Amino acid sequence: MRKIHYASITVCLAVVLMASEMAHATDGYFSVAYGTRSKGMGGAGIALYETSLFGANNPAGLVRYGKGYGAALGLFSPNRSYTVTGNPSVPSSFPPAFGLAPGKITSDSKYFVMPSVAANFMVDSQSALGVAIYGNGGMNTDYDTKTFYSQYLDGAVMPDGSNPMQGVSKPTGVNLMQLFAAVQYSRAIGENWSVGISVIGGWQSFEAKGLQAFVNFGMSQSPANVTNRGADKVLGIGGKIGVLGKLTDQLSIGATFQTPIWMQAFDKYKGLFAERGKFDIPANWSAGLAYRPCGKMNFAIDFKQIFYSKVNSVGNPLSTMALMPMVPNGSGGFINNPQYTPLGSNNGSGFGWKDMFIIKVGGEYMVAPSSTIRIGYSHGNSPVKSSEVLFNILAPGVIENHLTAGFTQTFGNKALDFAFVFAFNKKVTGSNPLDPAQTIKLQMSQWEFEVGFRF
Repeated sequence: MRKIHYASITVCLAVVLMASEMAHATDGYFSVAYGTRSKGMGGAGIALYETSLFGANNPAGLVRYGKGYGAALGLFSPNRSYTVTGNPSVPSSFPPAFGLAPGKITSDSKYFVMPSVAANFMVDSQSALGVAIYGNGGMNTDYDTKTFYSQYLDGAVMPDGSNPMQGVSKPTGVNLMQLFAAVQYSRAIGENWSVGISVIGGWQSFEAKGLQAFVNFGMSQSPANVTNRGADKVLGIGGKIGVLGKLTDQLSIGATFQTPIWMQAFDKYKGLFAERGKFDIPANWSAGLAYRPCGKMNFAIDFKQIFYSKVNSVGNPLSTMALMPMVPNGSGGFINNPQYTPLGSNNGSGFGWKDMFIIKVGGEYMVAPSSTIRIGYSHGNSPVKSSEVLFNILAPGVIENHLTAGFTQTFGNKALDFAFVFAFNKKVTGSNPLDPAQTIKLQMSQWEFEVGFRF
């Protein structure tokens, strides 16, 4: 039997590593939950050891969970689009108005497969060691058009004699993938409390297409490293601590803090992201309560905050004037812009995301000795501001509300878990900062189905 267990884990690991695309764009670009059971409860479960096999929730629960193995496979489908309203302005000054083609454009690439795997081993009666590989999140857009293109500027002449629309290609979009591999240790402190720690290795892949206009306008300090460079892959490391305690026989409490995952810089995109391609994964914390009124029922509520604004590439706002290398001198000529802060510099423009605070609630009920049903809800304010819609055409992580459901069927010491997540349609509208006569509306909805197997 042990050989079967190890073989199963090896197969699951191979599936994870071969996954070509991941895009859990829910809580910003973080997954709404980790593990099928937690996903069925809206992501709640920081204070429930039953959802801790994937120690991404709370590594402190592993010692209470006991020995176990698990794997999950999800199918995720985001529907994202942008709509430009208003005709582009005819350029009459410098910097010229950069209007986008009006109309609604919907992203292709609508289905993504997301695998994960975990194992937990009891070291002794008071401590456990766990390993897990799972997708943290990501973002994908794939617009079959020249998004950042203006017919009025095609053939225009910049102060340096170049054409600002030269070479602008389609498709337009980005593909960000994030994968975590965590080694976790959990230890019991008395009968009611436990603590846990994780060392998290991070892997990221990023690719951008169709952004040549920002190069042509002189908006980058490294023009050759902005767009159409293929996928760039980097590694990083961080950590997580957690605590889990039983206050009464019916009430438990849990909390975690995850450090930033400090990533290597994307060298191929050091002219796009701030700090010469740095794209760290932001720190976050969670805290929650779980209430068990009887042996058949659990209720949980979690609070979570993700510090997107602390990562310059994500949190820095777009500054249109700071992106222009030259400005008019008032007498028909041009001078160097004293406020010039190009893409790729330490304070270079980013997506302007704000920190996200999320509330997750969920419940589960054992309808039969071998069958459990779950329901959950998650709400968090969109991190995308209306003033930042232009760049966020590439990353419309605007979702706020999720409704989830789940089911478990056990077979002796084995179990099949199912979860379904529906993210309600959300829109964010703002003016085009490069042509205020236009408005840009970002829109996204999502659904996800996941099946997990535990043994």
